[in-house]
Amino acid sequence: MSTNHPTSSSSAPDAEGPASAAASAPAADDPPAAASRLRRLLRGAVADLTPLRANADYRRIWFGQAVSSIGQQMTAVAVAVQVYALTGSTFATGVVGLCSLVPLVSFGLYGGAIADTVDRRKLGLIGAAGLAVVSALLATQALLNLRQVLLLYLAVALQGGFYALSSPARSSMIPRLLPAEQLPAANALNTISMNLGMTVGPMLGGLLIGAYGSQAAYLVDTVAFAATLYAMWRLPAMRPDRAGAAPGGPAGRAGRASVMDGLRFLRAQPNLRTSFLADLAAMIFGLPRSLFPALAVGFYGGHAGTVGLLVAAPAVGALAGALFSGWISRVQRHGVAVLAAVTAWGLSIAAFGLTSGHLWLGLALLAVAGCADTVSMIFRNTMLQVAAPDEMRGRLQGVFMVVVVGGPRLGDFESGTVAALTTPTVSVISGGLACVAVILLLAARRPAFLRYDARHPTP
Repeated sequence: MSTNHPTSSSSAPDAEGPASAAASAPAADDPPAAASRLRRLLRGAVADLTPLRANADYRRIWFGQAVSSIGQQMTAVAVAVQVYALTGSTFATGVVGLCSLVPLVSFGLYGGAIADTVDRRKLGLIGAAGLAVVSALLATQALLNLRQVLLLYLAVALQGGFYALSSPARSSMIPRLLPAEQLPAANALNTISMNLGMTVGPMLGGLLIGAYGSQAAYLVDTVAFAATLYAMWRLPAMRPDRAGAAPGGPAGRAGRASVMDGLRFLRAQPNLRTSFLADLAAMIFGLPRSLFPALAVGFYGGHAGTVGLLVAAPAVGALAGALFSGWISRVQRHGVAVLAAVTAWGLSIAAFGLTSGHLWLGLALLAVAGCADTVSMIFRNTMLQVAAPDEMRGRLQGVFMVVVVGGPRLGDFESGTVAALTTPTVSVISGGLACVAVILLLAARRPAFLRYDARHPTP
């Protein structure tokens, strides 16, 4: 019985006993106690904000990344709208993606090599400044109504180049700013900023373009880069520990030899290599993105709006997974977590292939897949940042970028080819199951990956 309530004497009537006991018991119905438990549960479930609270440099980088990501997505919408308005051709609009893909892949590896030889802060500044200038040029051509599709293609290619050159440097800065135990939380927060850009950016871009034209989106994007530039400017120098040196070898130089050093290093590190293979399995076999238009009509009897829902559903799930990632920092077996998350992705995609006629169930399964992808990405990024030596982080981040950019394109080809030879339903289901099969094979072939412990990281 609680000492906060007066007790009855032994001679009190029995009728008062139950009432007194009920009043004094620490029941679950007590509103303050229930509210306290709810707060504790929420604190343990929602994203861990410790990196934002503890490190001002990381806080500025995160905010700058979130703002510039929204601006870049607005620009992507504006370019597509402009190209289609000028040409009336879906093919010409599709070429926009190709213009960005080539520099992202080719400069991604080289940008990683440069990041391992120079001050990463300066490289981040150059990249952000270059992107801001390109956005300003896009705004200028829209204001002057130049109506040159080739100019838009060139601007998109320049954007891809500047992003690819600076992104490995920005990613490899984070382990220098935060202790290892905060990296899972930081990667979850980075995922939030990225998915905010992917969800909020296109919506704001569409509203601005509809009200004021493409130039408005470009101008907002240009101004948004001020946040990233300020964050980079405030950072201390970020020179690599050893300027481009391969482990056990002499100092290297940026260029082809340094890129090959990074690839050779990755080849010799089974845990990091397995994390890349798991990601490729998910994107090549379990990403039916190119089938969404056909599925919208054939599965659900929908239209363009249905395609938009299918495209948005994984991003919504990914954002939810990052927002409720408070538990991630307590997981130490990162290898098991990666394989489990990718398996969940594959099973969700396979189940999605069985949802013909049930749109909301299909969207829910795509959201689950997006959530699983976020969990996998958080752990894979953390493994890369912690297990890789500082002098190799830039190059490995460059390889990571190539995988992230190139994998979905291979997935588009795989799913489209299988669908053409069979049916879209067979393509989706077989792709999800093939993803699971590859993960089971990796688990059988790489038992050391299942034993990977974040407290004792080995690449």
